[in-house]
Amino acid sequence: MPKLASSLLLFPVGMIFLSAAHAALGADCASLAKAALPGTTIQSAEMVTAGTLKTPDGEDLTGLPAFCRVRGMLRPSEDSAIRFEVWMPANDWNHRLLGTGNGGFAGSIYYGQMAGVLKRGFATAGTDTGHQAEAEDASWAYRHPEKVKDFGYRGLHLTTETAKAMVNRFYGQSEQKAYFDGCSDGGREALMEAQRYPADYDGILAGAPANDWSHMLSAGLDVSRTVNSDPAGYISSLKLPAITRAVLAHCDAQDGLKDGILNDPRTCAFKPETLLCTGEDSLECLTAPQVRSLKKLYAGGSDSKGRLLFPGQMPGDEAGAWKDWITGSGPGVSNYVQGYFRYMVESDPSWNALTADLDTAAAKAETETAEALDATNPDLAAFVKRGGKLILYHGWNDPAISPLNTIHYYGQVQQATAGVDAAVRLYMAPGMTHCVGGPGPSALGQLGIQTTGSEPWGLFAALEGWVESGTRPGAVIATKYGPEKKPVMTRPVCPFPQEARYQGSGDPDSAGSFACGAAEAGR
Repeated sequence: MPKLASSLLLFPVGMIFLSAAHAALGADCASLAKAALPGTTIQSAEMVTAGTLKTPDGEDLTGLPAFCRVRGMLRPSEDSAIRFEVWMPANDWNHRLLGTGNGGFAGSIYYGQMAGVLKRGFATAGTDTGHQAEAEDASWAYRHPEKVKDFGYRGLHLTTETAKAMVNRFYGQSEQKAYFDGCSDGGREALMEAQRYPADYDGILAGAPANDWSHMLSAGLDVSRTVNSDPAGYISSLKLPAITRAVLAHCDAQDGLKDGILNDPRTCAFKPETLLCTGEDSLECLTAPQVRSLKKLYAGGSDSKGRLLFPGQMPGDEAGAWKDWITGSGPGVSNYVQGYFRYMVESDPSWNALTADLDTAAAKAETETAEALDATNPDLAAFVKRGGKLILYHGWNDPAISPLNTIHYYGQVQQATAGVDAAVRLYMAPGMTHCVGGPGPSALGQLGIQTTGSEPWGLFAALEGWVESGTRPGAVIATKYGPEKKPVMTRPVCPFPQEARYQGSGDPDSAGSFACGAAEAGR
C-alpha cells in the first residue's frame, strides 16, 4: 500500500511539471507577437495544442504536434502585403528549418505541406507571396508592379529571413540547417533562392521549375494561337487515348520493357501523321488540322522567325495528363497565358491572345517581367561556394512545364558553375506528370510524399545526407501506390543522364529488377 500511494502521488506531480513546461513554451511563443523586425507586423503568436487545425479554406489538418504558430505581414513597399506563417514544434524539434513553396501564380499558403513538415520535426514557413487569389488568377498584378516583385522573389526571401528570426527567438538558438522543398512555381522559387539569396538555404529540392516564365508563357501564346486559330484543329480529350496507344505501340518496347512507360521520350520518333483519318472522322484518328495541332504541341512555341521560345510536350501520356492541362473540355486559351499577358505584361484586361502580335508580346514579356520572375541565371557559384546543395527533378511526362527546359537549365549550370558536380544533381522520372502522378511511380520523397523502403531512398532524404554528411546522392526509389495506399510498383530513378534499365528478368514492378546505367548506344 505505501508503494502504491507513493506512485499515485508521483503522477500528479509529473503532470504539474509537464504543464509548467508547456506553459513556459506558450509564454515564449506569445512573446513573439512583440518582436520588432523591419517592415514586419506580427499579427499573432500562439501555442497550438496537439491535434487538429482547421485552415482558412476549411481543411482539417490532423495529427499535428503542439506548435508555436506565428502569423504576420511583410511590407517591403507601400503596395506590399505579404502574408506569412511560421510553425515551430514545441517538442522534439530537429534543429532544422524547411521552407515551403507555391504553385501557379501563388496566392495562398500551402498549409498541407507545412503540416507534413511539422510532423517530421522541422520548423517550417510558408507565404502567399503578397496576394490572396486562386493559383490561376493573375488579376491581382494589374498595375501593381511591386506585388509582381513580391511574387517573383521578395516574398519568399523575406519570409525566410523572418522565419529564421522567429526560430532564433523561440528556441534561443538558430537552426543548424535550412532546407527548401518546392515544385512548379515552387521550383522557380527554389532556383530564385539559389541564384539571388544563396545564404538562405543549405539544401534545395526544386521540382519541375517554372523558372523561365517570360519565354514559357510566350511559347504558350504561340501554341494557343496555332491550336485555336482554326476551330477544326482542336483535339478533343476523347481522342487522347488513341494518341497514347499509337505512341506506345511505336516506342514503348524500345527501352527494353513494354510497360506503358517511356524511359526517355526524347528517343520516341512518333509521327502524328500516322493517325491521319483516311475515311470518316472518328475517335481513333485525327483530322489534318488536328495533326497540325499535335505536331505543334510536341514542337513547342516559337517566334515568327522560328526561334524556339520554350520546348514542347513529351509523348507517352497524352491520355492521362493532357485533359486537365492542355485540351480541357473545349477550345480556349490557357488561363495562365491570358492572365499573365493581360495583367503583368500589357496592363490591359481586354488584351486578346488570339489577335495579339506574337513577337511584340514576347519581347514585351521579357522586358516587363523577366527581371522579377525569371530564375534562369546558371551561375550558382555563390551558392556552391558556401556549401549549398541543389537537387532538381522533373517528370518526363509533365504536361504543364516541359521537362526539356529543366534539362537545358541543368546543362547551362554545368557549363557556368565550377564544382557543380559536387553540388547539383538532376533526376528525370519516367512516367511522372506534373510534380506527382502519372503512369509511372512518382512518389520519390518530394513535397513530403514518402516512397517505400528504408532511407535514404527518397529525394529529400538524399538531399539531407548530401548536406549534412557529404554523401553524394545516387539512385533513389520511386513508388506508385494503388488502392489503400499500397505500393504496386517501385523503380529506381537515376542521376541524369543515367537511366534505370530493366535487367531482362525479375518482376518488372520491383526496383530490384533494374539498374542504373547509360542509355544504349545510338539512343
